[in-house]
Order: sequence, then C-alpha cells, then structure tokens
Amino acid sequence: MWRRFFGGGVPAEFTGELDPEEHVVATARLRGGGHLFASSLGLWVPTDDNGPRRVGWHLISKATWGNGTLELVEAVETGTAGEAVLLTDQRPVRYVLEQANKLPDAVHARVNGSIRSRHRRELPGGGAWFVQRKVPGRDGVVLQVRADPGTDEETVRRVAAEVAAKIRDALQ
Repeated sequence: MWRRFFGGGVPAEFTGELDPEEHVVATARLRGGGHLFASSLGLWVPTDDNGPRRVGWHLISKATWGNGTLELVEAVETGTAGEAVLLTDQRPVRYVLEQANKLPDAVHARVNGSIRSRHRRELPGGGAWFVQRKVPGRDGVVLQVRADPGTDEETVRRVAAEVAAKIRDALQ
C-alpha cells in the first residue's frame, strides 16, 4: 500500500540495472503499460527496443506537468568548446501517467536542483543559454551551452570556450 500512495521502489517488471549507489525516489505507471521512475541519478524512461534507459538530470532541458501528462525535452551532447559542453534539444516526448504519485514533483525538484546558475546571451542569429549544472554522481559543475536554432555555430563555440575559461580562472 505504501508504494501505491507514494510511488517508491523499482517496478517489479523493470529490466534495467541501477548503479550500486542509485536509489529510486518516485515512480508512476504509464497509461497503456510501463513506468517512469525518478532515481538519484536521473529519470528512467521506457524505450521501444532495449528496455528502459536513464536520462541524467543534467540532460533534461525542460519538464512540464499538466492534465496527467509529463512532457520532457531531453538534450544531447553535440560537442565541446573548451571546457563547455554543447547541447541540442530533442523533440518533446509526452508520457501520460495513470497515477502521478510524487513523480512530477520529484522530476521538478531534481531538474531544478541540478542547475547552479543560468544566463541567456543574445548572439548573431539567435541566442544561447549558458547553464552551470551539477552532474549526478560527479563532483563539481559543468557549463552547458544550448543555442537556439539558427544561431551562428562558430560564435557559440567561441563564446562558450571564453565563458568556460573565465569560470575556470575565477575558481583557481
């Protein structure tokens, strides 16, 4: 009964493998079958082919909750610029939850909790978000740069490398 109301623990049909120090903080059953669950290291999502996979909290650009649906925008690492990691957002994915339990709150807290600072900068052709994030299971923070579509890529790389160097120098 405890799991029913609070949504904790690994679902019985889970076929993935948690890291030794990873623990589950919330689960929710999906309408149509399957589960989403939040762990200390990320959000486990179902896949069509290889069972569930974990999306690190630092790679969730946006998570919104409404009308029984959790919508996620996952980012992928597309390169580096100095010590900065360049990201590109993927298309939003919607998960319809049968019973939300505490999953939306856990996702919100973990995604926002990974952000140490954020700043938007306008650049030729658009702009970019510069976000310092804590990566679960690692010490320190990483500078992530997510440019708007159409923003000049060389400018993004140059500015990202400069910002990363300034942060490194300030910490020494």
